This record gives sequence, C-alpha cells and structure tokens, in this order.
Amino acid sequence: MAKFPRRRPKNAAGKQSLFSRFARRKGADGVDRPRSRGIYLLPNAFTTGALFCGFFAIVMAMNQRFEHAAWAIFVAMLLDGLDGRVARLTNTQSEFGAQYDSLSDMVSFGAAPALVIYEFALRGLGKLGWIAAFVYCAGAALRLARFNTNIEVVDKRYFQGLPSPAAASLIAGFVMLLSDLDVDGVLYPWQGWVLAAFAGLSMVSNVPFYSFKDINFRKSVPFLAVFLIALFLALISLDPPKVLFGLFVAYGVSGYVIYLTRLAKGNPVKLIEKTTTPEDKA
Repeated sequence: MAKFPRRRPKNAAGKQSLFSRFARRKGADGVDRPRSRGIYLLPNAFTTGALFCGFFAIVMAMNQRFEHAAWAIFVAMLLDGLDGRVARLTNTQSEFGAQYDSLSDMVSFGAAPALVIYEFALRGLGKLGWIAAFVYCAGAALRLARFNTNIEVVDKRYFQGLPSPAAASLIAGFVMLLSDLDVDGVLYPWQGWVLAAFAGLSMVSNVPFYSFKDINFRKSVPFLAVFLIALFLALISLDPPKVLFGLFVAYGVSGYVIYLTRLAKGNPVKLIEKTTTPEDKA
C-alpha cells in the first residue's frame, strides 16, 4: 500500500508558507517568540482511528472472534492510507504526526497481526508457533524503523521490502478466508506459519515492491479506466474474502517477480539513491 510521508517538507530559501505568519508572535518586550507547538487534529484523528482498529483486533483475537479482528486490521489499512494524504492536502504535516503514525503502524500492522495469527493458527505448534509470530512482529518493527530513516533517499517508485500494511493484509486475508469457509485455523498451522514467516522476512528484505506513488490522480484518464475500476469493485463484492486474499498474495509475490525479472535482464532495481560526498571526491 502506498505511504504518504507525514513530515512537513522544508521550504525553499526565502519562500514562506501560507501559514508562516502565524509561526511567531511578539511578546510584551517586542521580541518575536515561537508559538507554543500543538498537534493537528484532522490527520492525527485518522491515525488514532487506525490505532484503535489495531487495539480492537487484539481484543477480538483474545476473545476468539477472528473475523472481526481481520476486518479491523483491514480498516486500519484504509485509515493509514488516508492520514498521510489528508495531512498533505491540508498542509498539516508535522514531525509529531510522522512519529505517531509509525507507533500506530507498529500496533496495527505489527503486534496485532502477530497475535491474531498466533491465536488463530499457531497455538498448537508450541514454541515454533510463537517464534513465527515474533519473526513477523520483529520484521514489522525493523521495517518501520528503516522506512523512517531511508524516507529521503529511497526510490519513491518502490518500497524497500514488503510494506507493513501489505504484510498485515496477508495475515488478515488468510484469517478472513478461513473464517468465511467456516474452517478452524488450527487445522492449517503450517500454512499460517509459512505465511507469518514469509511476511516477516519480506518486510526486512531489499526486494522492491511497487509503491504506486508515481500515479497522478489529478491527470485525466480514458473512459475505459473508470469502467475498469467499477468492474474491479464489482468483482470484490462477489466474494470479498477470496478476492481480497488473492490480491494480497499477488502483491506479496509481485516484488519477487520484479526482482527476479530485473536480475535476469542484468538490470537490478536500485532502491537507495546514492549521493556523492566531498570525501568521495577526494
């Protein structure tokens, strides 16, 4: 899933933003002083909603209501995709929002899916079960930390490793599919184990996954594109668990297809944009 940075971009030299006049205020002595820093309500409300969905998924998994937990993770994905876009559209990006978003993602796409898959399918495997769940949880934490540190240098067209919402969607889709078929997850422990380990390791890999960030939604598109979108939504409505899980698996495999295809052509994808420093020139 595409991610939109919550950090406020730096203004060019000499250029003031629309709200720069509100940034400082004069005190009684006539000296400009910074205004007290607050937080923006609208984008952080979406982030809080995603955090609540992650917490709700954990509670539902503890109560053995796994279908509710899976749908809560899915709703958290939608809210997570909206908070950054709303922040950019309303010019309310902030460092607080970026950090808050990462902490919310760790709960919704790290801890919650790990607990859900463990309670749903891995309990019967003993230590092997919680090890696979921990691999997923640790992979999500490392993925989010790397995303925050590489956000300025990574190729915007690709994600470096499987995005944490996409990894969570694999877990949620698996749970939704079996719940829809009225099948107990403990009957498929190894399938859950492989899925959790695959998602966890893919998050910390260097495999490129298309980010969809280069799609310009403001440009005009052919009439056929609108028809295809309507057809896509109709297809999902036929059987949401099966169709959504198929889409999640297809995206989870797509990165490896891109990697192997480019590698076979001798043109691997370079995700990190290397810059030349003065020391390199010396």
